[in-house]
Amino acid sequence: MIAETVCSAVSAAGLGIAVVTAYRKRFLAAARIAAYSLVPVGLVMTGVVGWLADTAFSPTAWAGFGVLGAAWLLFAGTRAVERRRGGEGSERKAAKAAGRGAVAPAASAPSLGQGARPGARPAAAPRDADPADDFSDIEAILKKHGI
Repeated sequence: MIAETVCSAVSAAGLGIAVVTAYRKRFLAAARIAAYSLVPVGLVMTGVVGWLADTAFSPTAWAGFGVLGAAWLLFAGTRAVERRRGGEGSERKAAKAAGRGAVAPAASAPSLGQGARPGARPAAAPRDADPADDFSDIEAILKKHGI
């Protein structure tokens, strides 16, 4: 009963401020203030305020919120642990059940024929090369464009 009275008073005060704002020729702001001030009355008329008041003072409702919070913590905690371990999803279980024979034996061979071994690296260019050789390709491009 008190919550409904407070909401009605807040709405009446907001509508009064909206009227004063409209009197000052600020109609857009007045319409926005009127919209905000009608929200508390709408909440009272739909019964949301009564439901919130009953929920706020009900120990059973707060116990229910506590149970929901505990369930959320358990869910989030198990998801975090699962991600840290790498998870045992259904795809991974199926792959383990199939064994290592799931990959074709020739799939690991290079498809383009004999290539460089993974451990072999190409020889690095000597560091004491002539610096003028480094810019020869750039000079060719500039000459091509007439620069």
